[in-house]
Parts: sequence; C-alpha cells; structure tokens
Amino acid sequence: MKSGRDIHILIVDDVSDNIQVAMNVLKEESYTFSFALDGQEALNLIQHTDFDLVLLDIMMPHVNGFDVCKAIKSQPNKKDIPVIFLTAKADVDAISTGFDVGGVDYITKPFHANELLSRVKTHVELSSARKALQKHSEEVANKAKLQAERLVLEIEEHQCEMIYILMEVMESTSDETGQHIRRVAETCRLLAQHVSYLSDTDVNTVFLASPMHDIGKIAIPKEILHKPGKLTTDEMTIMKTHAEKGYELLKNSKRRLTTAAAIIARDHHEKWDGSGYPRGLSGEQIHIYGRIVALADVFDALTHKRQYKNAWTVEDAVNYIKDNKGVHFDPMLVDIFVEHLPEFLEIMH
Repeated sequence: MKSGRDIHILIVDDVSDNIQVAMNVLKEESYTFSFALDGQEALNLIQHTDFDLVLLDIMMPHVNGFDVCKAIKSQPNKKDIPVIFLTAKADVDAISTGFDVGGVDYITKPFHANELLSRVKTHVELSSARKALQKHSEEVANKAKLQAERLVLEIEEHQCEMIYILMEVMESTSDETGQHIRRVAETCRLLAQHVSYLSDTDVNTVFLASPMHDIGKIAIPKEILHKPGKLTTDEMTIMKTHAEKGYELLKNSKRRLTTAAAIIARDHHEKWDGSGYPRGLSGEQIHIYGRIVALADVFDALTHKRQYKNAWTVEDAVNYIKDNKGVHFDPMLVDIFVEHLPEFLEIMH
C-alpha cells in the first residue's frame, strides 16, 4: 500500500486560509498536496492528475462541491477517488446530499486536528486496500481465464487425437484413403474461410471435425462397404443409414469438435433442394457445416478413383458442381468454389 508522499491529496476551498489550515494539520503524515480555489479548477486538476483523496468544500462560487463530486463520480477512471466533504454547512439535508452524490465522509468546520488526521488516514487506507483487493481479484480472474483456456486447448487436443484415431479406423474399413480425408478437410477449411459470417473458430471447427463425416460407415457391413460394383436398392438403403448412425455415435458429446462432427455426419448427404438424406432437409435448414462438407466430399470423390468408379476429369467434376448449384449444393458455396477454383485445385495434389 502507498504511504506518506506517495499519497496525493487535493484540497478544494474558495478560502485559501482554510486550505492552509488543513495542509498544516495533514503535513504530519507527509502527504503530497495540491489545491484548488474553486470547483472548476478542481475538476481541471482531477482530469489530468491521479489523486488518492479529495477534501472538498461545498459552498463555492460557480461550481459547488456537490456538483464537483457528481462530476468526479461520473468519470469511470476517477469515480473511485474518495471524497470527504470539509465544510461549515452541517445541516441534515446537506449531509444527506453529500452522501447521495458519492461522498464517503463529512467533516464540519472548524474541525479538530486529530479528527481530520484520523478520518483522512482511514479513507486513504480503505481506498488503498480496495485497489489492492481489486488488483488481486483481477490477477486471480486472469489466472483463472488462462487456466480455463489451457484446459479447453488440452480438451480440444484430446478430441483431435480421437479424430485422428477414428480416421485410421475409417481408412481400414473403407476405400476412402487418408489422403481423401485430408483433402476434404482442407477443402472445407478453404470454403469456410470465404463464408463471410463464419468466425475463425468456425473455420477451425469444420476443418478439424470434417474428417469424421463418414464415421457411421464403421457400422455398415463390409460386404456392402467394399462391394466393387453398383449397390442394389436394398444395399443402398443400408448404406444410407451411415449418416444417422454417425450422428448417433457422436451426438451425446458436449465438446465443440465432437458436436460439430455429429452434425456433419448427419447433414453432409442432405441436398439443397430437399432430396437428400437422412431427414430430407432443404436450403438453410441444413447446417452450414454439412453444406460445406457436402460440396467438398463430392468434388473429391468425383476427381479420384474408387473401387466402383474411375476418376472424373476436373472439368467434368467442376461442371457437375455448377450444374447442381441450388439442387444438390448451396448456391453461395458453389459461387465461392468457382470464384476461387485455382485454390481448390491446388488441394487435389
């Protein structure tokens, strides 16, 4: 805590003799003093100087003490300065008004030296203790915030580790290679970066969660999942259940990335016109994460060889995306894809 000359006190009185009397009493504590002979001068000093206490007369010309105190308390960076009214005006209404406008104490003139010393010292110490407590509270809050951020980061790192493990599981149960999953994630990130209303957190979330878009395929029989030819109608019906199964697998998590992965698993086969599955959603009913993954997944699947198909040319795949604007894909995302096509094509390699 500050003491002695570190304590700066402003004495405000339109009678200079009264200021001198107060300074003579308080110099015993070696305080540092400033003074003002009217309210406006006091406010000018307070505006440019940090005071630890203000001793304030009430009856002054132009700006009275009550108005000075109200002005001090109206300034966020000055409102905590303790104000003691030091005046001959000792009626009940004046005392009540003094506390109403923010004063912390009231000393009547002529004052006793010991009373003035004691009350000033008390309020200086209270103010210093409050500032120290506030500083400590801010330090504790900041430390808690940093600890919380560290814990969130650790949780997300664990989630990412789980995602990578599940990606390896996916690679072992389907013909979708790790490179496919990487390309889809990179394409999703690039699409999300160009969606104006998505935050950096959203971009990172869709990038990290998109690799689990087909996690539900681990529940699909291998003879269907690995069938080299075209699936029958019944087999396709079973295959389509992977979207809902993926959601069911992840939906109970309260973690950001896993929750996003659940949404993506469920929504990435929905179509803009409502003809997709599993819920037949349309337009913006489909979560933006699902819409992003839908375009990224289809484009990568078209341009790379699978057991049941050969790779399409880039030109044919791009034309397919364009032709399905507003049908399969979100028109806004198609526009982004076409406008930034060279960037997306770099991801293919």
